[in-house]
Amino acid sequence: MDGRIRCSWAGNIPIYVDYHDNEWGRPTHDERELFELLVLEGAQAGLSWLTILKKREAYREAFDGFDPAKVALYDEAKIEELMANEGIVRNRRKIEASVVNAKLFLDVVEEFGSFDAFIWEYVDGEPIVNHWKTQEDVPATTPLSDRISKDLKNRGFKFVGSTIVYAYMQSIGMVNDHVVDCFVREEMERRAG
Repeated sequence: MDGRIRCSWAGNIPIYVDYHDNEWGRPTHDERELFELLVLEGAQAGLSWLTILKKREAYREAFDGFDPAKVALYDEAKIEELMANEGIVRNRRKIEASVVNAKLFLDVVEEFGSFDAFIWEYVDGEPIVNHWKTQEDVPATTPLSDRISKDLKNRGFKFVGSTIVYAYMQSIGMVNDHVVDCFVREEMERRAG
């Protein structure tokens, strides 16, 4: 596209490239974004991330801008409305999980002061920086994603298996899995250094 070296998964699809270049692997501490990505990573289960990115704006509209306080109040009528929304993944279990997870997200905020404080404590507030040569080297899960998944499940969260949790860790920047020759990785290293 522009001659820059990227992680191979970004390909040349503009929405993927934009997500790769501007979001993936970049640390976020914004509560709304943390909730949004938790919902979207769960929605992605069994589907491609590209499918979810294409539906992201419809999700934002349908889920009240990913305000967990609003989503936590969704009742059966709202769930039925969401089930009829062609702009999102119409999977009842995933939609219901979003409501459950919103309530639990708020419980975590109550307990820890913020979801950010809770989730980033797993890495002592600093991203794990890996040094993968190729996309094939990047794991789908790690012992840490196993632990976080277990902790979230014990709290009652849904759609938080280890693979989903590892993808979440990557998406919110808890893990920097940009391959070593990716321009984004070089840019992030310059900023950190």
